[in-house]
Amino acid sequence: MTTLADTWGINEAQFWLRGVHPDQPVQHDPDAGLWNVYGYPEIVQALSDHSTFSSNTQRLIPDLGRQFSSEGNLVQMDPPDHNKLRKLVSHAFTPKVVADLEPRIAGLTNELLDAVSDRTELVADLAYPLPVIVIAELLGVPSSDRGLFKKWVDAMFNSTNKVTLKARSKEQEEYFARAMEQVQELSDYLISHAQERREQPREDLLTKLVEAEVDGVRLTDGEVANFAMVLLIAGHITTTMLLGNTVLCLDAHPEQLAKVRADRSLVPKAIEESLRFFSPFAAVSRATWKDTELGGQIIPADQVVLMWVAAANRDPREFENPDVFDVTRDPNPQIAFGRGIHFCLGAPLARLEGRVALNILLDRFPDLRTDPAAPPEFMPAPTMTGVNKLPLLL
Repeated sequence: MTTLADTWGINEAQFWLRGVHPDQPVQHDPDAGLWNVYGYPEIVQALSDHSTFSSNTQRLIPDLGRQFSSEGNLVQMDPPDHNKLRKLVSHAFTPKVVADLEPRIAGLTNELLDAVSDRTELVADLAYPLPVIVIAELLGVPSSDRGLFKKWVDAMFNSTNKVTLKARSKEQEEYFARAMEQVQELSDYLISHAQERREQPREDLLTKLVEAEVDGVRLTDGEVANFAMVLLIAGHITTTMLLGNTVLCLDAHPEQLAKVRADRSLVPKAIEESLRFFSPFAAVSRATWKDTELGGQIIPADQVVLMWVAAANRDPREFENPDVFDVTRDPNPQIAFGRGIHFCLGAPLARLEGRVALNILLDRFPDLRTDPAAPPEFMPAPTMTGVNKLPLLL
């Protein structure tokens, strides 16, 4: 069976992209010093059990602690602190707030596409700037700084390094050093904006974070910056990958693209199937608090566990014909946005941006297709699946 992974050479380490399913849903990797979980029910169980599988992996991964401070970092928090901080911004992503953004998203999409001619590079021209502008406007930082955001974020994720807790190579050490420099620059940038909001409040999300109180205490500048960093990064990179992956999947399956063009009510389902078939964040990490049984294996306490949601979304125990891209798949309980208390806060916004942008692309370009002379370039990180560049003929 020939897959997109074979055609484009996507993430060699991700065997499930080639229709190869793991022998066991839970496996120990002694070389890397961690556990891998590939099965759908096993990952759903683990992500739903924060008392056993902690999000605070920094205590077991020293480099992560050096790279990303836990203060205000929603991704690294467990209850009750996680619940308190999540409530601070949940109002910014309610169904009504998100729905009200549709005209702005449509306007931006058309504005960005007005600048292209007979060809486009989807990521640079649309899939990156669109969600960055939207999340920057919500936060209240200048969207014109998106070139800086891209530089900082690329440095964090532009690595081919396999996740390991063992001794690292010189190349890996150099990557961590460069990444930490960029994280610090982004943090300093957001701290300066937080400090400015304390003096001159505005009607934006950053001001609300600065003025918010948790248990009667306001967040520090560092907590505000880390919180805003998570929102800024997650608020754009997921949509960037989602949109690129969806266009790529439809292009590779012309019969599915024809169905979507003929029936636009299938656009949301096409996005869901893209999230399942090419899950943007292929893996999320957890750390065990205690010995636990998962998938017939005993995982000891204080172990790092990689939850390969991309593999789970191809689990034949949950999905019929899992290696087939089907825009009519129903039901489609994919877990690309996670599960449990850490379910992606911005999922409704990412879905809206994807739906609006894809519809406009299909409206404006009836002959939209990939450029055979310029194949896509994929993100190198083994825990992420998305395009860095996707040249298209219009």
